[in-house]
Amino acid sequence: MTEARIVSAMERIEAAMERIAKARANAPTPPESSSSDSGGSAKVMALVNAHEKLREEVADTMRELDVLIEDLEA
Repeated sequence: MTEARIVSAMERIEAAMERIAKARANAPTPPESSSSDSGGSAKVMALVNAHEKLREEVADTMRELDVLIEDLEA
């Protein structure tokens, strides 16, 4: 992978992370859950879990890219 492609990939990842952070900051806070809304709460929890999993995957990918960049610079 050329340096330009690595830089481009890093910029796209950083932009995506910024969009995720903005969306999370602008997301409405869920109302207090009631026993009749347990299905909605389950969906919210599933989304939160999926979001955290994606954040971990992005962090892992960023670490991998850092290693690749270090290898190219060596």
